[in-house]
Amino acid sequence: MLFTRTDLKDVWLLEASPIRDERGSFARTFCVDEMEARGLEHCFVQHSLSRSAAKHTLRGLHFQRAPHEEVKVVSCLNGAIWDVAVDLRPQSPTYCRWTAAELSADNMRQLYIPKGFAHGFLSLTEGAVVGYLISTRYHPASAAGIRYDDPALAIDWPAAPAVMSEKDRNWPLLADITRHA
Repeated sequence: MLFTRTDLKDVWLLEASPIRDERGSFARTFCVDEMEARGLEHCFVQHSLSRSAAKHTLRGLHFQRAPHEEVKVVSCLNGAIWDVAVDLRPQSPTYCRWTAAELSADNMRQLYIPKGFAHGFLSLTEGAVVGYLISTRYHPASAAGIRYDDPALAIDWPAAPAVMSEKDRNWPLLADITRHA
C-alpha cells in the first residue's frame, strides 16, 4: 500500500499496489501494521456501503459531533466518486479547508478521514458503490452536517448535484453551526 499525505493535516490518500497476472489482479487494501506504523486508526467497528443509482448524486457533508466523532476510510467499489473531506477542527492549521480525490473501482484509491472532519461525495458514474470503514458506532443524536455549497468553504465540485436528499440539501452553513456551538 502507498500512503500519501494530502494538503490537509491528518488526511491520507491510500493507494493499493495491485499485483497483476493473466487472472487479473490482487491488492491489499488494509493492513493494521501499516496503519499503526503511521499512527492511524486501525480499529473499525462498522463497515457500511452506499449505492448511488444516478450520476451526480451528492451525499454529505456529514460528521458526528463529539464525543462520537469518527474516523472513516472511504473507497469506491464500483464506478467513481469525487470524495471530499472538510477540516472542522478549530485548533487545526487547516481549519475550514477541504481536500478531494477521485476514488474509483479502477484506481483502487481510498481516503483516510480523521475525527473532526465532515465528509461527502458526488458520484461521477451511475451505480457508484462506496464502502466506509468507520471507527465509532453510529450515534443518531450526534449526526450532523453542513451544506455542500457553503460559500465559506467554496468546494469546487466537478458538477452540480442532480440528486440529493432533502436532509443534505438543508444542512446549515458552517457559520450557523459555529455560532451556536
